[in-house]
Amino acid sequence: MTERKSIVNRKTGETEISVTLNIDGSGKADIDTGIGFFDHMLNSFARHGLFDLKVKVNGDLYVDCHHTIEDTGIVLGQAIREALGDKKSIKRYGSMILPMDEALILCALDLSGRPYLVFDADFTTDRVGYFDTEMVKEFFYAVSYSAGMNLHIKKLAGANNHHVIEGMFKAFAKALDEATIPDSRITDVLSTKGTL
Repeated sequence: MTERKSIVNRKTGETEISVTLNIDGSGKADIDTGIGFFDHMLNSFARHGLFDLKVKVNGDLYVDCHHTIEDTGIVLGQAIREALGDKKSIKRYGSMILPMDEALILCALDLSGRPYLVFDADFTTDRVGYFDTEMVKEFFYAVSYSAGMNLHIKKLAGANNHHVIEGMFKAFAKALDEATIPDSRITDVLSTKGTL
C-alpha cells in the first residue's frame, strides 16, 4: 500500500494554515493554533486515532476564534481526503461510543464522498478556555464537507463541557481510524457505484 500522507496549505486574509497528516502514523502530534484548548483537542484526535498530525495556524485571533477553528477544519478535511486517495480497500464506515467520565459520545461516519453533518449536542457554557463552544459544530461541519464524509456526532450524556468536547474529538478519531483501516477482502472500493 502506498503511503497515505498529505500536506495541505491554505492562506486567506484571515488565516494561514499548514496541515501535515499521516493516516498510518502512531499518534505523534505537533500542534500550534494559538488556542490552547483547540491544541489539546487536536492532540487528542491525533493520539487516539493513531494519526501523525502537524498543524500550524496563524489566525486573526484579535477578532475571535471563529476563523482559526473553522478554517483548520477545512484544511484538516482536505488533508484527510487527499491522504486517502481513491479509498481503495478501506472499510469506509467507522463508529464509536466513547465514555469520558460522565460524558458519553456517539460518533459514526461514512467516507462516502458525500458530505453531511448531523450534530446533536448542547453546551452549558459559552467557552472552554479561549475556545467558543459553538465552534465545535462549525469545526466538524468544515471537516465533514472538506473531507466528503457523512458524519454523525451525538451527546448521549454529559454535564462537563470539557469532557463532552474532548469526548467528541476522541470518538471522531476512533471512528475515522476504523473507517480508514484497509481490509484485504475489499479489492476495490466498498461501493456498488465503483467509486467513493
